[in-house]
Amino acid sequence: MVQVMKRLFCLLSMVWLLQMTQVEAQYQLPVGTHPEAIEFDHFPSRMHTFIWRNWKLVPVAKLAKILTCTENKVAEIAQSMGLGVQQPIPSFYENHLYITLIRRNWHLLPYEQLLELLDMDERELFMILKEDDFLYYKLGSLKPRCEILRYHVPDEQEIQRAAEIKGIIDLHFDQTAAEEPRFGFIDALSKPGSISYKASDNAEGLRYIYSYFGVFGDPLMNPELDPYPEGLLEKLAFQGINGIWMHVVLSQLSPVTPEYPEFGEGSADRLKRLKEIVKRAAKYGIEIYLYINEPRAMPENFFEQRKEIAGVLHGEFRTMCTSTPMVQNWIRNSLRHVFEEVPELGGVFTITASENLTNCASYSLQQDCSRCSQREYSEILAEVNKVIAEGVHEAAPHAKVIVWDWGWNRHGDATETIEKLPADVWFMSVSEWALPIQRGGVDGQIGEYSISAVGPGPRATRHWKVAQDRGLPTVAKVQFNNTWELSSVPWIPVLNLVARHAKNLAMAGVDAYMLSWSLGGYPSPNLEVAKRFSAEPELSIEEVLGELAIERYGSENAAYAQRAWVLFSEAFEQFPYNGNVVYRAPQQYGPANLLYGRPTGYKSTMVGFPYDDLEGWRGSYPPEVLLKQFHKLAEGWRMGLREMEKMPDIRNQVLSSPTLLDYGIAKAVYLHFASVANQIEFVMQRDRINGKDGREVRGILESEIEMAKELYRLTRLDSRIGFEATNQYYYLPQDLMEKVINCTYYLDNQ
Repeated sequence: MVQVMKRLFCLLSMVWLLQMTQVEAQYQLPVGTHPEAIEFDHFPSRMHTFIWRNWKLVPVAKLAKILTCTENKVAEIAQSMGLGVQQPIPSFYENHLYITLIRRNWHLLPYEQLLELLDMDERELFMILKEDDFLYYKLGSLKPRCEILRYHVPDEQEIQRAAEIKGIIDLHFDQTAAEEPRFGFIDALSKPGSISYKASDNAEGLRYIYSYFGVFGDPLMNPELDPYPEGLLEKLAFQGINGIWMHVVLSQLSPVTPEYPEFGEGSADRLKRLKEIVKRAAKYGIEIYLYINEPRAMPENFFEQRKEIAGVLHGEFRTMCTSTPMVQNWIRNSLRHVFEEVPELGGVFTITASENLTNCASYSLQQDCSRCSQREYSEILAEVNKVIAEGVHEAAPHAKVIVWDWGWNRHGDATETIEKLPADVWFMSVSEWALPIQRGGVDGQIGEYSISAVGPGPRATRHWKVAQDRGLPTVAKVQFNNTWELSSVPWIPVLNLVARHAKNLAMAGVDAYMLSWSLGGYPSPNLEVAKRFSAEPELSIEEVLGELAIERYGSENAAYAQRAWVLFSEAFEQFPYNGNVVYRAPQQYGPANLLYGRPTGYKSTMVGFPYDDLEGWRGSYPPEVLLKQFHKLAEGWRMGLREMEKMPDIRNQVLSSPTLLDYGIAKAVYLHFASVANQIEFVMQRDRINGKDGREVRGILESEIEMAKELYRLTRLDSRIGFEATNQYYYLPQDLMEKVINCTYYLDNQ
């Protein structure tokens, strides 16, 4: 008997080791086409670039370890370029800035050293690249090829260039000036105030939003990351918010099962943390909603022992086919488990055709699946939502299941799918989708993420009508604070556009509002506009904005603020909207985006790396038209700033007034748009010169230097500028210093 038990134990151990080996094999880091990394000529060497970009983010001891040298050697290099003595690095940077670190080192370090920099193993980084809001896609779906980076003794030319950089820094920047620490806004938002508010004040309707600084990838695993502090909940509730959504991956919340030993690790800890957040939010009349985008596709080797559930293959991932009972049961049982453990959740919202490969129809590839090819597209999508609703409602009949039509029929007509949805769900559509526009003489159509075009549009109106005829409650998805038109500021002061849209929706009879994707969760005046029209749709735009201007700025400043809002709104309607401009043009980075003296050959990526890819930026707009529209946008914005500059609080520099910070945000918007115009013209002129007079380029470089310096000053005073939750910091003050080094290099070496 003992021998039998030993053999059984050995057999089980071998099975477990085989499973774990297969699990680890799934997490091989992707490289894509693996092109040569960009060389940044404005620095003496890659080593200098690495030290510069990480000096204020990573302790010198770790930098030295990666370079295999002493800390003194690293400090000598830093100080040779004008960087001061390294100050203590806040410990929370490791959890709050990992995406910023990945992005700034993507062209500098191979994976081996990137893992060392991030203190991660391959599995952790793999999951971040895959699940953290499409991060690998934002990085271009490729890893630039870099050699291992080690310390070397600088040669004479490198020493001379480092000294030149130090001279540039000393000339242009005061590094001793007052600075709000990065993430300083979290302290301000976390402290509860003295707002008179009852949890019952927002009982009617549903208005849900994302946390301004919520962690997207795995927000429940680290208790130190608190995207829902008391102060933020209080401020959002006061502005009418009664729901907050958060991103989760179902395999991280599901129970551990013999069928899927890869899933469920740490789920008990995550669900415990979720309970705490739900309980805290309830004090403010706010419910928590989970974003369900399932089942996530898996690497090929996941299916070696599971061929019966293998669906369609796209790139390096294959779907778990939702036409199989085994996958349906996993979805249903996992969601039932979540809502049994946390029954006070408000509900979920679903996306079933996103950038994430999920079901076999999510990329319209169902014809490649032997099972799904026999079924209608609409049937597959409706069934996934039905299974999700069953899992939720088996445990929590009260919970809302909000079904979003994002991506259905490639964003075209999806009435057939709506007709097949179960009767116990809500239906959501992007309000502005399919609005026709003409900007700069170019005809186009709005997709989403637009404040510059006022909805609702024909697609949402049509889809809401079909849902309403079926008795389904309807939800409008909007962005009232900011959009990918510009997400580097917490809110865009175009209150007239927001007011028009909010009033239209109030009169359209929708039942609820999703007020933001991952961007746009800041408690701002824009949200206040939405709250007022939601409560009193009969109010006029003039009434709402007039009262709000007085409340925020005082009667002596209000008229100037209102005129500025009008001018900003009129200017913003010139934004050259299309999918390429919104996602791939450099407006998220503005003056922080580097210029390149010769073409990089790299394609711009979705809000990740704009590079110098003018062809990728412009979409359907000819380069000259794109340039003209950004000039119009910047000039109109400049006129609005002039109105704000007439406000007594700004003229008198009243530091205690919110007016100065609001002016700083408006000024940052201008700098971003004006810099995009510069960058478009720079690429056009660079590629035309061919040895001709480069005076136009020199003027652009000088303008970019001045804008980088001004934005540097603003970002040091306001830690919100440059931040967005899923991208963390697009840029830091250090990057604006690098931009001046970059432009000066080309001025000197034209």
